[in-house]
Amino acid sequence: MEEAERVELTVGAVAPGGHCVARVDGQVVFVRHALPGERVRAEVTELHKGFARADAVEILQASPDRVEPPCPYAKPGRCGGCDLQHVAPAAQLAWKTDVVREQLVRLGRLTDAEVDALGMSVEALPGGPLGWRSRVRYAVDAAGRAGLLKHRSHEVVPIDRCLIAHPAIQELPVLTGSGARWPDAEAVETVASTGGDVSVATVTDGVATPVSGPQSVREVAAGRDWELPAAGFWQVHPAAADTLVTAVLDLLDPRAGESAWDLYGGAGLFAAALAGRVGPDARVTLVESSAQGVAAARENLADLPRVEVVAARVETALARRRITGPVDLVVLDPPRSGAGAAVVRDVVAAGPRAVAYVACDPAAFARDVRTFAAAGWRLTALRGYDLFPMTQHVELVGLFRPPSD
Repeated sequence: MEEAERVELTVGAVAPGGHCVARVDGQVVFVRHALPGERVRAEVTELHKGFARADAVEILQASPDRVEPPCPYAKPGRCGGCDLQHVAPAAQLAWKTDVVREQLVRLGRLTDAEVDALGMSVEALPGGPLGWRSRVRYAVDAAGRAGLLKHRSHEVVPIDRCLIAHPAIQELPVLTGSGARWPDAEAVETVASTGGDVSVATVTDGVATPVSGPQSVREVAAGRDWELPAAGFWQVHPAAADTLVTAVLDLLDPRAGESAWDLYGGAGLFAAALAGRVGPDARVTLVESSAQGVAAARENLADLPRVEVVAARVETALARRRITGPVDLVVLDPPRSGAGAAVVRDVVAAGPRAVAYVACDPAAFARDVRTFAAAGWRLTALRGYDLFPMTQHVELVGLFRPPSD
């Protein structure tokens, strides 16, 4: 095969990254814009040692789960923001469930029976697959036009509208359809908060400059109001924060008087929820490395005097004993790279009765499942949520228990 060559192939199983696996003359090909079982003509986009990447540019035999993408930019060679617009919504949930299962077996080294026992299937959130994204960062091309990037590329695709963006963001005069130009910016950041705030800022040389709307926005979640910088981290689906809090509390079942750690705690969403359940006499410790997150946590949790905010990397806080066990409950909400073996081992050593793990990457989660298992801990429950419809991303909340439980 050569780059730009077109080949006919039969598409196999789904794989992480928003593509399916196929083979041509024994070589593995990762195919985007396809569905399992389809016969397609695919254009080779990249060649690597041992595998190739390709886009399905012509569908010769379609899957019954195929639909016409609602967005004209969600096609080969165009915007790379959405991976699954060609997949019917119910089939997207099944796709993501299959990916999670494959990662738990291959990387987590669970058996098929162990995965079956978890009974996990990815659930949709309220609101449907479009108009959900409350934070959108648009890249800007050399002509000053805002758009989104091609898949695995720095090339900007100017667009008139992003259909997964929150309706309030879609109405902003930011994109080319409004005639807007941003000649001095490298990106335009937009926010539509659950509290009703709408904000726009440009980014130049990594520095954000407000254009319109408040610099601090209000979010509403877990029965509280939250104030944080417009550029600060918050879940991008309007229903995500409450969904994840509900799952964590259901799985951990906090009891009055129990101590808890909220690791990678951000603005304190889980810490606040835990504090409300363990009561005013129990200590909750939040660890966060981002200065912006620490400031937001200290401001938003000021009414909870038994919540301690520790400004440190989680690895450092555990290794240097800035926080120490024993502890009853732990929430892990790491970045996409996962908690990692050192953090998992230190959490296990602290002796909690349960750990809730919030994961945005099934592969990293599966690797940490393996580390927990090596210490004798079991993944006893797992929930999956479609926080990112139309994309390949999925959110997981797992419950780990110690061997004595």
